[in-house]
Amino acid sequence: MSCKEKNMEMPENEIDTCVADCAENVSEECAEQNEEQDGQVKTDIMADEVALWQDKYMRLAADFDNFRKRTLKEKMNLIEYSGEDVIMLMLSVLDDMDRAVIANEKIEDAEPIKEGMLLIKNKMTESLKKKGVTEIIAVGEKLDTDLHEAIAKFPTGDETKAGLVIDVAEKGYKLKEKVIRFSKVIVGE
Repeated sequence: MSCKEKNMEMPENEIDTCVADCAENVSEECAEQNEEQDGQVKTDIMADEVALWQDKYMRLAADFDNFRKRTLKEKMNLIEYSGEDVIMLMLSVLDDMDRAVIANEKIEDAEPIKEGMLLIKNKMTESLKKKGVTEIIAVGEKLDTDLHEAIAKFPTGDETKAGLVIDVAEKGYKLKEKVIRFSKVIVGE
């Protein structure tokens, strides 16, 4: 029996009790509704937090992947060009050998010395080729500042040789595709 139905048959002191009971029931129902609403709000907040953390995780994963790729590329470059300083030292020896071969060409009775020097030079050249070192061809080529360093201009008297390399003072070399020493050249005017 509800308070309204009891109200008609009850005395006044029992009405107060009934009203208190009804108020208590209403409070409990309101508390349950508030708990349901609070639960929904908490669920929404948690879903937003999950989405935020997922976004942060995806960004972190992408940053790490970029870092990994960049590091791998740097390691590959290090491996590919790691012997550059050693090769630079060997190039000066090769230059000295070239000079010795030229000097020995003037000696007529020292054929074995010439052959020995030539063998050493060829062996050194082949060793460098195995490591990816190639000579930059310059004589007769148009001056290319990506490969050549002009140290002098020389009048040739022939206009077809203007801007072309007419002599090489010091050979240039590449390690694979990278220029490690520019050719020092004399350019025709």
